[in-house]
Formats: sequence, C-alpha cells, structure tokens
Amino acid sequence: MTNTHRDTLFVLIKSLSKSEKRQFKLYVGRLGVNTDAKFLALFNLLDKMKAYDEKQILDSGIVKKAQLSNLKAHLYRQILVSLRLNPVNQNVRVQIREQLDFATILYQKGLYKQSLKILDKAKNFAIENEEKNVAYEIVELEKIIETQYITRSIPHRADELAVQAKELSEQNLITSKLSNLSLQLYGMMLKVGYVRNDEDLRNVRDYFESHLPAYQIEDLGFREKLWLYKAHLWYSLLTQDFLSAYKYASKWVDLFYENEEMIALNPVFYLKGNHYLLEALFFVKYGSQFRGTLERLEQQVGNPKFPQNDNIASLSFLYINSNRLGLHFLEGTFEKGLYLVNIIEYGIKKHRPRIDEHHIMLLYYKIACLYFGTGDNKNCILYLKRIISNKNLKMREDLMCFARVLSLVAHYEAGMDYHLEVQLKSTYKFLLKMNDLHAVQKEMIKFLRSLGDIYPSELRNEFQKLYTELKKYENHPYEKRAFLYLDILSWLESHLQNRPVAEIIREKALATIR
Repeated sequence: MTNTHRDTLFVLIKSLSKSEKRQFKLYVGRLGVNTDAKFLALFNLLDKMKAYDEKQILDSGIVKKAQLSNLKAHLYRQILVSLRLNPVNQNVRVQIREQLDFATILYQKGLYKQSLKILDKAKNFAIENEEKNVAYEIVELEKIIETQYITRSIPHRADELAVQAKELSEQNLITSKLSNLSLQLYGMMLKVGYVRNDEDLRNVRDYFESHLPAYQIEDLGFREKLWLYKAHLWYSLLTQDFLSAYKYASKWVDLFYENEEMIALNPVFYLKGNHYLLEALFFVKYGSQFRGTLERLEQQVGNPKFPQNDNIASLSFLYINSNRLGLHFLEGTFEKGLYLVNIIEYGIKKHRPRIDEHHIMLLYYKIACLYFGTGDNKNCILYLKRIISNKNLKMREDLMCFARVLSLVAHYEAGMDYHLEVQLKSTYKFLLKMNDLHAVQKEMIKFLRSLGDIYPSELRNEFQKLYTELKKYENHPYEKRAFLYLDILSWLESHLQNRPVAEIIREKALATIR
C-alpha cells in the first residue's frame, strides 16, 4: 500500500474543492469522452477513498496493474488542465503565458504578423506587472520572428528589440543576484538562527557584502526593490540588528501599499512582508504599532478582493494567528490569548499539508509560552514535548534549544523534581552536542542544577543572584536572543516580587508602549 502523502495524484484530488471537482467533471464532459472512461472512473474512486489503497483500485477492475501508472499520469494531467481553466486561477502570470502560447501557435502556422501583434501586447502587459522574466522570453521570440522573416512591422525594429532585450536581461540579472543572496541568507537563518559570536558575524557580513550586487536605487523596479529589501531583512535578523530589520520590513510592506495592484499579483510576498514586519516590531517592543499593523493585515486578508486559494488560506492562518499570540505576549494578556489554542489546533489539522514542520513547531512553542504565562506549566510541558520529541525537526536548532530550557523552567515550576533531573542531563547533552552553550543557558542550567542543595530560606537570594547575572546580558549582541524566546528576567522578577509573571510583563508593556 502506498503512503497517502507520497501518492501525488491522491493528494491532488483530496485538495480539490467541491466546485473544482464539479468543474473537472464538466470539463471531461466537454471533451466528448465516454462518461465511463477509465480516468474518470479512477477519479471517482479516488475521490471516495479516505486513504490511498492500490489494492482496492486493482480489485475494482477499472485498470490492470501494468496500466495503472499511465492512467494515473493521464488523470493527473487532465486535472491540472481543468484547474488551469478555472477563473480563480486566471491570474496575470497565467494570462501572459497563455498569450505567449497563442503567439507561438500562430508563429508555427506562419502567421507572423498576428503572432507579433499578440507578443507586443503581452510584453507590455508583462512589463507593467513586473513579470520581466516572461517579458524577456517574449522579446527573444520576437527576435526569432524578426530575424527569420522580413515582416517590416516597425522601422528600426532590430535596434528596438536589442535594447529591450539588454535592459530586461540586466534587470533580470540583478534580480537573480538579489534573490540568490536573499535565499542563502534565509537558509542560514533557518539552519542556525542568529549569529552567536564575532566569527559568525564576520562570516555573515563578508558573505552579504561580497554577494550584494552594485545598484542605483532609482534604477530598480518593484521586483528588484522587493528582493533588495528581503536580502537586507535577512541580514538584519541574522545579525540581531532588529531596528534595521524593522526598517527593511517596513520598506517591504510600504512597497506594496505604494503599488497596491501588486498585492493581488503577489499575495504571498505581501503576507510574508507583513509577518516579518510584525516580528521586527515584536523584537523592538513597538506594541501600539504592532497592533495597528496586525489589524491592517487582517482587514486586507478579509477584503473580498484579496486573492483566495489554498496556499494563501494556509499562510494567512499561520501568520495572523502566530502574531495574535505575539500581541498577547507583548501586552502580557496571556489568559485572554487562550482562546487561540483551539483555533490554532484546528488550523494546523486543516492546513498541515501546506505548512512546513518548522512553523508548526514554532506555533507549539508559542502556545507553550502562552500556558507558561498563565501558570499552567503542565500544558506548557505537553506542548514543549511535541517539539523536543520531534526527530524530523532539522531547522532552527535554537528553537529546539530554548524549548528545552523552557521545559526545565516549567518542570521546576510544576514541582516535577524527578523529571527535572532527567531533563537537566538531557538538555545539557543536547546543548554540548550542538555547540550552543551560551552564557544565559549556562547560568540557567547552573541555577536549576543547584536547586536541590538550596534551603528554602535561601531561595530568594539565589533568584536575586541569577537575575543580577542575567540582567547584564539583556542587551548583549549575541546573548540577547535568549530573551526573545523566553522572558527569563520577567520570570525571575515574578519570583522576587511574588507576583504572577503575566502581571510583570503587562506592567512593562504599559511602561514602554510606543
């Protein structure tokens, strides 16, 4: 039996909405094929299945084993053709590609002038919508037609096309360089998180400066600026320069509001830009602007004109709910945020095929922090256990690291002394293995290991010592990242003042509101 998630045809069919399934059947009907055609019968059978079962398909008599692979491939292609014809999927890119296909057919029929007329319109449309890669393809086809056939369509046509090709090639080249740089920096961010020492900082800075292409900002279009701001954002996050991250995330989002027609064309980049702006606002503690940005994002996503598809729905769920949790952390309103747990659990179940494992674990970590803030340490531990026991989590080792540190603190708060000793050994081994034992973690582990030897009357004094020791790392260039994952200082203050941690965080939020 083939694994459900590995059978691409089954996954595709299960992703179809009712209207898309109905449209597929209408499309098959328009083909004029027999309604009992094998590929349609296979579609109906797979649609009814709850899990992919090859034996059930063969037992149905629809197809023999030797023919199954070809029939599945044919059905897969027919579904894609049907989806392509769906008005929902008729965005600018598809429309331009369609015109390029039409022009190619006309060219192959020898109707050169008709082909060039369509190509010229498609090219202008592509340039207007910042689709410069396909615009370059169009120019190249125009050059082929002009060089092979004397169309005399426009005087000095050769010079015009040569200039256009050169300009588009240069713009595509700088875009490619910026997108490559952005992708590499993003990969570093996922793998190791923030820079951990001077050597890391030097390596990242050297890489960034050596790969950043020369440019004049006034010569860049929407697409080039978008990749430029992305590259600067990843660099800022890697180096923990959160004010710079805020600056470039703002530029990213403002670029869309200055070119509102691009929101519908690039909704994924619009959503991601807002998410990273909110993340930067969280890091610099701009609470009031965080709330305003989140509300504006929710309004935009809720607008009937905002593009709708499965991918956008999944990203909207992920970014909006992740940042709703962030708002409660900023304001210290942990109890009020508990309603999000059920919403997020349902959303993860619904959108899991389209959300990567790292982001799911990040949601679990935030839920754990939410429970920790309310004093519900057992639920906090349960969610952290999902992260710690995840053997497939290859990215963001720092997330795993701080999940373990928070788990130690939660075990202590829950009075689970036996479990604490086991956790201490496990966490210490893990940190040594990943070579990420920083000062904040060292101090936390040293404190937790010594708890068994401290008399209750001395406990407050030990909390004070730890607080004093950790306070000096609050703005340290490499150690401060620990406080982004877990507000250890507020936790210590809550013990020193004998008050709930949520109350401490709420007071700080009100005092520093901007």
